[in-house]
Amino acid sequence: MGAFTTLRLESSEQVNHNTKRLRFRLPDPTANTGLTLTSAIITFHKPKDAWLPVIRPYTPINNINEPGYIELLVKKYPNGKASTYLHSLQPGDTLNIRGPMRRYPWRPNEFEHVNLIAGGAGITPMYQLIQGILNNLEDRSKIKLIFGVNSDADLVLKNELDAFERKFPDRFKVVYTVSDPGEGSPFPKGKITKELLERELVGAKDSKGTKVFLCGPPGMEASVAGTKGRFFGQAGILEEMGYSKEQIQKF
Repeated sequence: MGAFTTLRLESSEQVNHNTKRLRFRLPDPTANTGLTLTSAIITFHKPKDAWLPVIRPYTPINNINEPGYIELLVKKYPNGKASTYLHSLQPGDTLNIRGPMRRYPWRPNEFEHVNLIAGGAGITPMYQLIQGILNNLEDRSKIKLIFGVNSDADLVLKNELDAFERKFPDRFKVVYTVSDPGEGSPFPKGKITKELLERELVGAKDSKGTKVFLCGPPGMEASVAGTKGRFFGQAGILEEMGYSKEQIQKF
């Protein structure tokens, strides 16, 4: 996959009320995606009567070692120009992208304990990382995922995550929390709080062998990782718990 590429949509699957799974073919079905852990692509489209294109980053969720295609999990937002456009695509339509855009230089076995904190659509970079670590039998990093959503229906990729937990019980654990669970829901009610993180995060807080990755809505990220600012920056939950800035990576 080169710097600029046009992809053709192969299939579109409605995952829940506002999320679709879109599979795009690469021009060369035998070509590698060029994706690495962790990396994203940038989508481009130019709305009618608009001066500038709409540009957005998305993290592919497919196995990066499988050639010929990429898959995006796209949540449609009420006023989302990019997500509305992507949801409108039908099989056979094309999408212009650029990538891959590398985010964090993952190295197998650099960390003994890897904590992933995801909120809503922030699960996509976490899922890419989970797949890459677990599918590499030489990488012995142990992963704990804490996944918080608004409703039961928002637990996208749950089947895949549960399958990984069953297949790799000594390497991967997942914890779900739902802000507004439905009646009879099997999931605990709550947001991602300090109490939850103190109970669930793994690894020594003062160890270079412990890493925390974070991705979610701005409010959640600010609460968990704090805000930057010369005069009004605030510490987040992780810093209050004793994690250093070097241990925390936002996607």
